[in-house]
Amino acid sequence: MRNSPNEILRVEDLTVEFPTDDGVVHAVRGVSYALHEREVLGIVGESGSGKSVSSLAVMGLLPRGARVRGRILYRGEDVLKLPARRRRALRGGKIGMIFQDPMTALNPVHTIGDQLAEAVLAHGLVPRRQALARAKEMLDLVGIPQAEARLRSYPHEFSGGMRQRAMIAMAVINSPDVIIADEPTTALDVTVQAQILEKLLEVKDAVNAAIVLITHDLGVVAGTAHRVLVMYAGKPVEIGDTDTVFYRPRMPYTAGLLGSMPSLETSGGRLRPIGGAPPSLINLPPGCPFSPRCPLADGTCTAEEPGLAEAGEGGHLAACHHWRDVAAAPDPTALFRTESEAV
Repeated sequence: MRNSPNEILRVEDLTVEFPTDDGVVHAVRGVSYALHEREVLGIVGESGSGKSVSSLAVMGLLPRGARVRGRILYRGEDVLKLPARRRRALRGGKIGMIFQDPMTALNPVHTIGDQLAEAVLAHGLVPRRQALARAKEMLDLVGIPQAEARLRSYPHEFSGGMRQRAMIAMAVINSPDVIIADEPTTALDVTVQAQILEKLLEVKDAVNAAIVLITHDLGVVAGTAHRVLVMYAGKPVEIGDTDTVFYRPRMPYTAGLLGSMPSLETSGGRLRPIGGAPPSLINLPPGCPFSPRCPLADGTCTAEEPGLAEAGEGGHLAACHHWRDVAAAPDPTALFRTESEAV
């Protein structure tokens, strides 16, 4: 597979396993995607689908016992084969990360300014005064008022939204090529969520970065991502342009996620939840892991797990034996009709 000239990051057949006393947890199973300059790729799925683990594998932040296979290519260089020093230089330098909970990601006993300056000093031989000046510049960039005074504040003196802005500042302080944002708005109220996402996109453009946006919120992806990758039970089950996946889903799981999301079309009506629960990643069912919850499942689905295959134009891929039936449905979300609707 030949890389395009503006490709920054390519993940190929990434697999992550965790040996435990109860068995091997198959957390990520064959994830592949490419990320191009200034692009936003959304990775969505339920909790436990492997979204965050795949991003921690890219960053090299998995526990020592994790078994990682596949390839992670940063500008054609296989990150998994690099020496530890080179990987540390990439992490926080060329690839930045915004963590889900800034209160646990930030050190409570150091000021915001010290922590931002440390991120600069770890990747370059610059005077501390220059690192602090860069920290102030980043706080200004993410919209924190009185930035110079705020450098002397501790994390507990910031609101939740301000802490998340500080995390964005830390992720981009070295002008990375890639920003991995792991559920960056989960703990925030709706108004602050919108502000943070808007600021994240502004900062992305300011430093010319691409973003991998990990979330369970399809509404966040709809307004920010160019392409979307849907994960279930550790595996990609659909990938394509955001509008294509949202308006023409080819995988029943994607249709179920869309039907469970409030929208103007469902205003005043019932949402359509997906029944059941995701499978255990230690004891995966035979065949398609979504088959116990899928309204289209048949003997083929329970016997053979489908791989990603062309299910439309423009690189639209889906892992479903019955994607043509989903495509033929006037409203794919109606596959998950509630009992009251069926009466």
